[in-house]
This record gives sequence, C-alpha cells and structure tokens, in this order.
Amino acid sequence: MDEAPREDNGYGGYDRAALDAQYDNRKRHPEHARLHAAWAADGPKVLKAFDHRLDVAFGSTPDETLDVYLPKKRKRTKPAPVNVFLHGGYWMNRHKNDFRFLARGLVPAGAILVVVNYALVPRVTLAQQVDQCRAAVAWTWRHADDFGGDRERIFVSGHSAGGHLTAMMLATDWPSFAPGLHRTLVKGGAALSGIYDLEPIRHCYLQATLRFTAEDAALLSPLRLAPKTDAPALIAVGGAETDEFLRHSDILAAAWSSRLADCRLLIASGLNHFTVLGALADPASALNRAVRAQMGLA
Repeated sequence: MDEAPREDNGYGGYDRAALDAQYDNRKRHPEHARLHAAWAADGPKVLKAFDHRLDVAFGSTPDETLDVYLPKKRKRTKPAPVNVFLHGGYWMNRHKNDFRFLARGLVPAGAILVVVNYALVPRVTLAQQVDQCRAAVAWTWRHADDFGGDRERIFVSGHSAGGHLTAMMLATDWPSFAPGLHRTLVKGGAALSGIYDLEPIRHCYLQATLRFTAEDAALLSPLRLAPKTDAPALIAVGGAETDEFLRHSDILAAAWSSRLADCRLLIASGLNHFTVLGALADPASALNRAVRAQMGLA
C-alpha cells in the first residue's frame, strides 16, 4: 500500500527546512525559468537543422514515445552510435519536447540522439516509469538499423531524475527484462546531477507528490544496486550544486568504482543544476567532450 504524505523532521543531519532547500533547485536558481524558455524557443530551429523522427511509439500508452535526431543524410556513410537521453523533472515534470536543444551537443559530432518521453509520477509508480525507460532503450536497440543507428553502440544519458533513470539502466539485467536482449546492450552511461539514494526524497517537500515508499527506496535506489554491465559510467555533477547533489554523485561513483573498470566522477566547475544540462548541448564544454569520448566521438 502507498504511504501517505506525513510530517517529517528532516533527514541526514538536516532539519526539514534545510533538507527542502537542498533539493529545491528552482528556488535556489530562479534563472531556471529563463533557461528553459530559451531551450524551448530553440526547439523549432533544431527541427530545421537536423533530420528527425518525432513521436515514435515504443510502448502501448500515449506517454511512451520518443524522438530521434539524426545527422544530415548526406553526412551518413555508416551506422552511427546512439545516445538515449532520459529527461529530468523530479520524475513528475517535463516532456521530451522540452529537450530538443540537446541535439546540438551530439548530432553534429556524428551521433544519433533519442529523447525519451515517459509517464510521470504519481500517475504511474516509479517502478513503472523505470520499466518504460527500459522499454525505450530496448526499442532503440531493436530498431537502430531502421534509422541508421549502430545497435552495438547504444549509450544512455540523463539529467537529474534522468540521471537516476540512467543509473537504473546500467543496473538492469537486460536478458531478464525481455527475451532476446543482450546483457551488454548498453555500452556506456552518463548520469548528470542524479539522485541515487531515494531515502532523503521521502523526507523532503517532494514526498507530498511522489509518495515514494520504503520499498521504492530499497529497490529503486541505484546506490543500493550493482551495475549489471561492464560498460563505462560517467557520473557528472555541477560544482556549484548543493551539498546533497554533490553527495549523491560522490557516493555512487565510490560505490560503483569497485565494480566497474571505468567509472569516472566529473565535477563541472562553476555549473549549477540547470547550467550543467546546458553544457551537455555545448560541444566546447568538458562535459560534452566527456560524453562524446565515451561514445568514441571526441
């Protein structure tokens, strides 16, 4: 049974007000509205600049769709690596259409970008949302040939809640998820500013909407899971983010470094929770270069 919202005195040495402040990035950075508006305004220009396939269904519900952004046909001579991006919004906000601008960061380098839409909590449970993201990655692997992608070079990235979802993809046993999927389906992951321990979320203002249970925290916190892949993992976070967001990235990198041959923590100096996402779209940024390097495109 779902746990009802409750009064909470805080968590992890923070009282409730301080814990809320650690996770309320919109209040901490009011410029987020201007940034998102600019990114949204860039969307129509992106559609003109790149070949694309929009609103492709990968599941049975209207929310389960994805967009594919492609290098111009005249530049394509062989199958391209594919990056599957999982958006943020604390699992309860945003839509794939808000993130078209990210094509500018990877497609000119020769990648195909797939931006995934999924149903939001609380309309679905977090477990269902994770499974929808798994289904999108599996669809991409099965259909990569249809849009010029290389199914042997599927990578996953995501920001904020999408960072959590990215880590969950690396912790997925793909053959158990669906018949015919390979254990090494994902060749690398880049998790940006993610939340990898769900327990503090259960004690802050977000819980009133998300209503995560103790079981959610136990089964769906990447920190409590082991990666089910040997693929490299890039765990990135803005250097100007809150102590809690820095902690999440630090503890996951420490935990997974003993299990993966290549697990890198990247602290992007001077970037906050929103500008770090903008860096992913900037080919000149260290973060973008690191993601491209993981894909063999640096």
